[in-house]
Amino acid sequence: MSTATLVSAAEHLVASLPVPGLRVLGQVGPDAVAGPADAAVVAASLVGPHPADLVLVALDTRFVAEAGGGPAASATVVLRPAFERAAAALGDGVLSELVDGDPSGVLSDPEGAAFFEISDGAAPFGWLAVRRAPGAPATASAGSTPFASSTASSTAPSAGEPAGAFDGRLRRIQDVEMALTVEIGRTRMSVRDALSLEPGAVVELDRSAGAPVDVLLNGRRIALGEVVVVDQDYAVRISRILDTAEGRP
Repeated sequence: MSTATLVSAAEHLVASLPVPGLRVLGQVGPDAVAGPADAAVVAASLVGPHPADLVLVALDTRFVAEAGGGPAASATVVLRPAFERAAAALGDGVLSELVDGDPSGVLSDPEGAAFFEISDGAAPFGWLAVRRAPGAPATASAGSTPFASSTASSTAPSAGEPAGAFDGRLRRIQDVEMALTVEIGRTRMSVRDALSLEPGAVVELDRSAGAPVDVLLNGRRIALGEVVVVDQDYAVRISRILDTAEGRP
C-alpha cells in the first residue's frame, strides 16, 4: 500500500465529508494530532487483501447534527459514506461497522500509521489516521507524492510467502459479525415530499417488479438475489455473486 494510496484515501474521505471547503493539508507526525476532550473520534477497519485501520478525529462536531437532521444524529451514520470512499481508495475489501473511539489504538500506538491534517484553510478541522494492518503490503517510497512519506516499518509478507498465510490471518477474524442488508430499491425525493408522507402513501422505487434485489454487506453490494418466504419469514435466495467492480456503490 503506497503513500500515494494513503493520500488518495484521505482525499476521498475529505471530499465526501458533509462540510464544504475542506482539504488535506498534508501528512503530519502523530505528535501533531491533538484536540479537546469532546472531539469526535470515529474508526473503522478495512478487511481484505490490504487490511487497514482508519481513524478520524473531528474537532468541530456541529456538522453531525446539521447533516444528520438533528442533535440526535449519529456521527457513525453521518460519516459512513466518507469512510466508504476512503476504503474504496485503499483497495478491495469490506469496511467494518463504524465505531465511536479508537478501539485499534491507532492514536495511542501510532507505529505504522500515516496522519493527515484536514483544514478549511483558516482553522484545522481534524486529522485522519490510516494504519496498514499487520501483513498489509507497503510499497511507499520517498518522493512518490507531494507529502512526506511515512518512515514506519512494514510487516509485509515476502514474495515467497505461502499462499495460505493470508487465509490464516483471515481466520483470526472469521467470527466477527457484519451487517447483511437486502435492498429492494431506492428513490430520491425533495424534503417537501418527504414531509408530506403519511400512512397509506405509496413511494415508487427505482426497481421493477420481479427484478433481483441487492444484497449488501456492511453497506457494500456483494450479490443479487430474490426475496422468498421461509417458515413465514422473509429470506433471500442468492442468484449471483458480484465481482469487485460491480459491487462498488
